Amino acid sequence: MTSPLFWNGWTPLIQVTLMASVGYLALVLLLRTTGPRTMAKMTPLDFVLAVTLGSAFGRVLTAEKSTVSQLLWLLVFLIALQWILAWLRSRSTFFRRLLDHPPVVLYEDGRMRNRALRRHRLIDDDVHEAVRGSGKGSLEDVHTVLLLREGTLAVIGRDDIGDSSSVTPYVAREG
Repeated sequence: MTSPLFWNGWTPLIQVTLMASVGYLALVLLLRTTGPRTMAKMTPLDFVLAVTLGSAFGRVLTAEKSTVSQLLWLLVFLIALQWILAWLRSRSTFFRRLLDHPPVVLYEDGRMRNRALRRHRLIDDDVHEAVRGSGKGSLEDVHTVLLLREGTLAVIGRDDIGDSSSVTPYVAREG
């Protein structure tokens, strides 16, 4: 006599295989139709979508009484919701401020921005690591280090700062 713990018959295996196949193909097609922005560097909005999709897909996949139509509806709904938020973000300053965190200056022109570092739970060593990773051996070669909205640190060298128009809007925000 076999225990349901080890073998429950072919039906559950066929159902999981079907759900996984259809769900996976649907995800690939849906993400493909949303364009390359979703697959580029992940913003917080993209990260929340990825976690939500993975969690929802996993729960529906392993649920005993889920149907393929429920799975497809869930995936389409979540991706449509993300698309709507991204569309609103691209057309509304209000939604852009609501959904995006602007870049934060962590180091500028010879000075660490300690308040900004603390606020974002970073330390001087994080700035130094980013500088080393950018191929610079000294902070003297660096004009600005920014914390970007997707969580990476951007290092702008003294020779590359130009008129600083891409940095100036954020310099006065954090002291």
